[in-house]
Amino acid sequence: MTRVLLRLYLAPDRPLGPGKVKVLELIRDGGSISEAARLMKMSYRSAWVLVDSMNTQFRKPVVNTTLGGRGGGAATLTDFGADVIRRYRAMERATRRAVAKDLTVLERNLRSVRSRTRKRNSPATKSDVASSR
Repeated sequence: MTRVLLRLYLAPDRPLGPGKVKVLELIRDGGSISEAARLMKMSYRSAWVLVDSMNTQFRKPVVNTTLGGRGGGAATLTDFGADVIRRYRAMERATRRAVAKDLTVLERNLRSVRSRTRKRNSPATKSDVASSR
């Protein structure tokens, strides 16, 4: 199955893509950056850097955090953060709809995995060598 990934370059050096949005969704669901990091199999620091980059990229924060302590810290998705998720997912759906027809044509014209493997593993013919020049 073909995957279509949407990455928005709202600023040249700070893309917004599926990873950052997934972190936001996990924070929304679990209330914790560390839990989101664990679920995404990344370090806490990596997840925190993603959140911090979004919080500084936008005029409004996407996540509010409270410092840890005896009970541990917490992270909550802001209303704006929820709006970022909603808009991103809507753009993702619109992108998939927009490319569906062309993507179907491309997928129908793919070689099967078996024929690609067979061709790659077969000895080169004179026509293959000539066409590669």
